[in-house]
Amino acid sequence: MNFRYLPMTEEDRREMLDVLGLDSVDQLFQDIPENIRFKGRLDIPEPMPEPVLTRHMKRLAGSNASFDRYTSFLGAGTYEHYIPSVVNHVISRSEFYTAYTPYQPEISQGELQAIFEFQSMICELTGMEVANSSMYDGATALAEAAGVASAATRKRKILVSRAVHPEARAILTTQAKGLGLEVVEITCKDGVTDLEELESAGDAATAAVIIQSPNFFGNVEDLARVEQIAHARRGLLIVSTNPVALGLLKPPGEYGADIVVGDAQPMGIPAQFGGPHCGFFAVTRKLMRKVPGRIVGQTRDEDGVRGFVLTLQAREQHIRREKATSNICSNQALNALAAAVWMTALGKQGLRELARLNLNKAHYARKRLSQVPGVTPLFDRPFFNEFALRLDRPVPEVNQRLLQGNIIGGYDLARDYPEWENAMLVAVTDMRTKEEIDGLARILEGWA
Repeated sequence: MNFRYLPMTEEDRREMLDVLGLDSVDQLFQDIPENIRFKGRLDIPEPMPEPVLTRHMKRLAGSNASFDRYTSFLGAGTYEHYIPSVVNHVISRSEFYTAYTPYQPEISQGELQAIFEFQSMICELTGMEVANSSMYDGATALAEAAGVASAATRKRKILVSRAVHPEARAILTTQAKGLGLEVVEITCKDGVTDLEELESAGDAATAAVIIQSPNFFGNVEDLARVEQIAHARRGLLIVSTNPVALGLLKPPGEYGADIVVGDAQPMGIPAQFGGPHCGFFAVTRKLMRKVPGRIVGQTRDEDGVRGFVLTLQAREQHIRREKATSNICSNQALNALAAAVWMTALGKQGLRELARLNLNKAHYARKRLSQVPGVTPLFDRPFFNEFALRLDRPVPEVNQRLLQGNIIGGYDLARDYPEWENAMLVAVTDMRTKEEIDGLARILEGWA
């Protein structure tokens, strides 16, 4: 064989050509006109022996600024949090990491129970009545929520705050085109949603108001006021949230949210190059049959023994396509399991303590960094574990300098918000120490 991982031998090739009555493989492509055939060599590296390739890939991997060697203050949707060792121990078991869709409940009780526990804890965390078995990520969940709101209200207008994560808004806009929805963005004022503009933009055609709290800038939104605006014209309130923040903040369900979505990545899922993540999707009971994906329920068998089944599967693989609520065809079962184990390992008190660590360390960092010449807070709002700073020079320039000190700097807000040039979004999680925060400040002071 010419290639180690291709099972076709020269003898196999010859036998195939003999059966077809051909002299060469090129004759298989004779119907393709000569003038459009590629005649040269592909611009790819030459093959390497396996030991050489292994060393080459290790050198490439060594070029990454990993959390093992660098201190990270980068958040913007993906965060480094404490992950108890039991999480990886459980999800590394073959019965979980090889499991797929639990179509046969009689042989999938472990997987089904894991999903059921995840759903139950998401409901408790968000203050909602029903949660599905998970979604691909938080941004997907947010876009799907808009579709659910439109189907439930029979309206087409979606009001979304510009303080919602830019990538989530981009996905929402893309999906809205296929669903025929009108997406109207509401501007920000002092780092939160402009509620006066939100109120004036709402009308009888509004299906939902989408808000993120803590928002993309880390600031806490006035959900009580947003709820009044959303429901005044019989629209739904969709809240995207950080699950770790709910260890301290009042859950969206208690503010009257109709749909609560978010990303479970902060709960036991490593940053791992930006994915995969795991979205959660929770609703009130009256919206249960509009939920995308599927819901695992608890039941009892004919002997009275507790068991678990797929209770609701409102997706196009299981029901008539035109009646499906979504074309989301699967869930992130393994990552949902990681989140469930993480929540179980920490418990209610542990989650509160973890959330308070995030809050306290972030507020210390903001105060300490604000003492550096040329660094000022961009907003003066209550925030959780992210905050924005205005610098006296371009953020990419600052981040390059920080990398030299083995620090991954914050997110350049000008990438998505041109009006905030030289503004950096800084994330401080429970993993950061006082020494690391002070080290970041010293580098900036030395430069100043």
